[in-house]
Amino acid sequence: MDPLEALVAQIQGLSSTPGDIARLHIILKQADDSLRAESTRLSPVLGQLAPSEHSLGFLYVLDAFTSGQISKQQAETSVPIITGFINACNAEQIRLAPEKCINLCYPIVLVCKRLKDQVMMLEAPIRGAGPLLTAARKLQLSTEHLTPLHSDFLMLCVLAKCYKTGLSILEDDIFEVDQPRDLFLYCYYGGMICIGLKRFQKALDLLHNVVTAPMSTLNAIAVEAYKKYILVSLIHHGQWQLSTSLPKYASSVAQRSLKNFCQPYIELASSYGTEKIAELEAYVQTNTEKFENDNNLGLVKQVVLSMYKRNIQRLTQTYLTLSLQDIANTVQLNSPKEAEMHVLQMIQDGEIYATINQRDGMVRFLEDPEQYKTCEMIENIDSSIQRIMALSRKLSAMDEQISCDQLYLSKVGRERQRYDFDDFDVPTKFNI
Repeated sequence: MDPLEALVAQIQGLSSTPGDIARLHIILKQADDSLRAESTRLSPVLGQLAPSEHSLGFLYVLDAFTSGQISKQQAETSVPIITGFINACNAEQIRLAPEKCINLCYPIVLVCKRLKDQVMMLEAPIRGAGPLLTAARKLQLSTEHLTPLHSDFLMLCVLAKCYKTGLSILEDDIFEVDQPRDLFLYCYYGGMICIGLKRFQKALDLLHNVVTAPMSTLNAIAVEAYKKYILVSLIHHGQWQLSTSLPKYASSVAQRSLKNFCQPYIELASSYGTEKIAELEAYVQTNTEKFENDNNLGLVKQVVLSMYKRNIQRLTQTYLTLSLQDIANTVQLNSPKEAEMHVLQMIQDGEIYATINQRDGMVRFLEDPEQYKTCEMIENIDSSIQRIMALSRKLSAMDEQISCDQLYLSKVGRERQRYDFDDFDVPTKFNI
């Protein structure tokens, strides 16, 4: 019997019970090299296997089938096969080797990354977003586990500008990470998703994680994240939050070198700090090409727009009523009509509270009408409290788990031996 036909028979006969599947897993690993050598003959084999019943065998055959170079025309055929498998496969079977889930060479991860590459080749990233999310959910050991596929899913959402789709996993509380790289990319693409949705505080949190992540050498993603962090800080807070220095827990290489690669953005923040709109616009005009090459010109324009908003907000702290003409003159807008458009947009976004009298062109600034005593507001506050309490419990559980980990304890023991604490003036009693 042909070896390939024999393998198909084994897959079909050993895909029912856990014991059989474990045995099949050993056979498939041994046959991996021979499958790759026969990659051009594997298309009919896939037709003989059912993704839902023979998930493990189908996965190894699919991995070999997609391992070679592929043309755009072949991708059109391959993408439906991969997406069909991901949607139908048995999660328990594709997770049979949990020790390999942390490895980027794990078959399901390899297949999904090829799907990502193929939909990008076809210039249709949206076709891969849904299947990658499904695969990530199936590969997760728990809802708090971050897989290598989460960042790829977010990247496809960014390319397809399907920001709301990407938000579906950014709402999760995820703590368990197999590879720091997974969290690094997850936070970067997650930050871009939140920027697209104008959820700037969440974007800042995610980009902050990228900038302060441990790194031995500076990388392009950290530099790009820092540029976006500066811009989003200016848009959301009106100031650059890390203007003096990075936090102490940031890597030494980031503290030393990061600013050197972001000089136009640091100078933009300095210009913003002068609160002179003409000076800011002149700087942006001079450096438009740099910002455009970084694909950040849209954010830079939002920075300029935010200065107009900041200046209008300052007026609400000084005046109760003001004409649109006076607002235009003070904020350096071209006309009362332009001032009216800015004020209306800010009212709609909840950034100021005001009314406009169309007859005399007067703007009346109001106090925040929220009294924080409605049922909806109480539910929001309660929801936030419950979320924080749940987070506290998870952190406590993680702390306890780490404190009992043998690898951690042995490392701490070695570190302590490097120091003689008798050489330090350590207080024996603390008054709290």
